[in-house]
Amino acid sequence: MLSRTADSLYWTGRYIERADFLARILEATLRLAAIPTRGDGDAETVWASALASAGAPKALGRSPTEKSVREYLAFAPNNASSITACITRARTNARSVRTALTIELWEAINGAWNGLEEQGQPTRRDEFARFLEWVKTVTLSVEGATSRTMLRNDGYYFLRLGAAIERADNTARLLDVKYHLLLPEGERVGGQLDYFQWTTLLREVSALTAYRWVYRDSVKPWLVADLLVLNRQMPRSLASCQASIVRYLERLAGDYGRRGPAQRLAADRMRAFDNSRMEDIFQSGLHEYIQAFLGENGRLGQAIHDQYLS
Repeated sequence: MLSRTADSLYWTGRYIERADFLARILEATLRLAAIPTRGDGDAETVWASALASAGAPKALGRSPTEKSVREYLAFAPNNASSITACITRARTNARSVRTALTIELWEAINGAWNGLEEQGQPTRRDEFARFLEWVKTVTLSVEGATSRTMLRNDGYYFLRLGAAIERADNTARLLDVKYHLLLPEGERVGGQLDYFQWTTLLREVSALTAYRWVYRDSVKPWLVADLLVLNRQMPRSLASCQASIVRYLERLAGDYGRRGPAQRLAADRMRAFDNSRMEDIFQSGLHEYIQAFLGENGRLGQAIHDQYLS
């Protein structure tokens, strides 16, 4: 496969995953913003957390509000990673490799792009919530078409590899932001607000039911972290994403008859997960662990680019 084709498929997977993630961020933030607060500062912190989760904590250059953050993360033409930009870029990349996609997958991506005009830019909170639900639905449709209709060849592996790299990055940012930003000063860890915020985070990654199945306990920060970092049964956990990355890279190595730096780096990271315990991660610092993971994920993405996409 030509590197430009692989690059387009890889970034199609990443952009679709990113659009879904942004919709989940905004949906959760709407829930958090609905909690009665002690002042405007608390509401500002909640919307600032949405920007931080998206990797753009200082993007606005001013104090964030609900209107400004919704506009920036969902629709802003100057934000290359807004929901509308991600869907548009996914469609542009998919169109350039149209012959590498099944009819069903192309129609799902193209349909999502066409739907942007029909959805418009809702301003009322209830209309905006419906828009976010629509985004989650169309991105799920793309993932379903990928899973159910694509041949398990290098095209499929590059699509899924991009999605796995993006998902790992997104889950790490979410967990880090909740742990360090959202709980207002003076609020008790383990209190009602803390509980609601952790529950909202689990809802955001569709993991609340999974949490109850696995732990059969009330929502506790260290158990949420365990689910989203080390539990391989949870498809959005860092360990599960890393296992997927290793699997897709190894399949590509098998197809092309050669392993390279990307495979070796991914395998090293998987061994680190195998030897990790949540107690050790909390003792050394969850924030420090996640920052290191984000750096490693970025280096792995660069290794994939150098080996296959450039």
